[in-house]
Amino acid sequence: MLLTSPSIPSTQIPVLKPHKRKNSLSYSPIIFPVKSMATTDNMKRSGRRTAPISALEARVSLVLALAAQTSSLSQRFLMELANETAKYVLPSRRFESRSLEEALMSVPDLETVDFKVLSRNDQYEIREVESYFIAETTMPGKYGFDFAGASQSFNALAEYLFGKNTREKQMEMTTPVFTRRIKSDGEKMDMTTPVITRRVEDQDKWKMSFVMPSKYGADLPLPKDSSVTIKEVPKRIIAVVAFSGFVTDEEVERRESSLRDLLNNNPEFRVKEGVSVEVAQYNPPFALPFNRRNEIALEVERKRT
Repeated sequence: MLLTSPSIPSTQIPVLKPHKRKNSLSYSPIIFPVKSMATTDNMKRSGRRTAPISALEARVSLVLALAAQTSSLSQRFLMELANETAKYVLPSRRFESRSLEEALMSVPDLETVDFKVLSRNDQYEIREVESYFIAETTMPGKYGFDFAGASQSFNALAEYLFGKNTREKQMEMTTPVFTRRIKSDGEKMDMTTPVITRRVEDQDKWKMSFVMPSKYGADLPLPKDSSVTIKEVPKRIIAVVAFSGFVTDEEVERRESSLRDLLNNNPEFRVKEGVSVEVAQYNPPFALPFNRRNEIALEVERKRT
């Protein structure tokens, strides 16, 4: 028991107890043990004398010690919560704004895919994206942005990221989430920062992907869920258009068509044959529509001279 172990060194809390002397009232310290009682031999060697303590005094000492420990843990938790909240409240300044719409977009300060801008104009920009690893899953249903299907796929990927893997390893969240439409012949997936959703066109299927934290490289734990797979996305060049609001299948189709038309007039780059559109979503669900950053991307290649 906590108060009767005679052989374990104790953590002691001094408590002042009044006692009367002639014509005066003074205080002397009494040492209350918190974790255990010191041995009688130790007390004799140190020359320290203690008065007997009541059960109530012992309980009060224990409560004070536990309260101090709880306060310390609460402060650490609040600091961690504040740091995580700040990543979403204080936006990243990674992206330059070409318009008022982009100026209002807010991107969480989370790790994202590494890229550099090769060129830009008022409508779109060309990026060279470094290779990275993703966890992906096939979305149920016929549409890439159906709420039920997207939620199910997002949850499967989040469970892997937060510990449902062979090492029970919890990994950091990244941005964005990718949604990608692919060809039914198994086109190799290339993506950028977010979670990606892709569609197998002939089968009306999409893929959603989370970007893995770069510090793990290829040394990632395997998913316990067989519907989740790990892939490496190779280095590539993409054309990107940013837009705000909520993503719908109709909006994706419209913006993809517009981007393809714009790229037809690009003197240096052209859309790579057979590629499908990719959608990146950078914000959590609670972000306001005008603060959300979404991107439509198509893989491109340099024109041969």
